[in-house]
Amino acid sequence: MRKGIYILAISFAAVIIACESRTYEEISENTPIILPVKYTTDIKSIMDNNCIGCHSAGSFKPLATYDQVKNNIDGIIDRIQRANGDPQKMPKGGSLSATQINMFIKWKADGLTEN
Repeated sequence: MRKGIYILAISFAAVIIACESRTYEEISENTPIILPVKYTTDIKSIMDNNCIGCHSAGSFKPLATYDQVKNNIDGIIDRIQRANGDPQKMPKGGSLSATQINMFIKWKADGLTEN
């Protein structure tokens, strides 16, 4: 009986030690962006890699230049933050990372600077 209690106590201690409580924010890539975000150095590459395929200069809703992106920032932020499965979520067929989404939000907060 004593041996069973001993094994049970060791097992319980191992489970408690192995369990760790971390929030989603702690384990996600949602790291705060500290440095100022600028279009040319930060936003343009995200746009080129994820958006320009559908939103090129000749498209219905072009987002190929600084002014086009700046003038549509509220819509862009709205669309990239929508839930998966929402038919208006952008980019179509995928999602930006939390860090990329935070770049757009920080860029807007920083005043939408170009360079």
